[in-house]
Amino acid sequence: MPYVNIRVAGTLTKEQKEKISKGVTEIICKETGKPPEAVLLMLDELDRGNVAKSGKLLSDT
Repeated sequence: MPYVNIRVAGTLTKEQKEKISKGVTEIICKETGKPPEAVLLMLDELDRGNVAKSGKLLSDT
């Protein structure tokens, strides 16, 4: 069973989550030959204060 974990800084709308879930599932199925029922996708929304880039918190940029 393919497991996919996607982390984003900030929040996504329900529509965005649905589109990402559908698109990622489709490409995983295409490339692995697995059925959609075998794909488990987890979306982690991270507070921008808990993510840093170039030594700076995203909440400060």
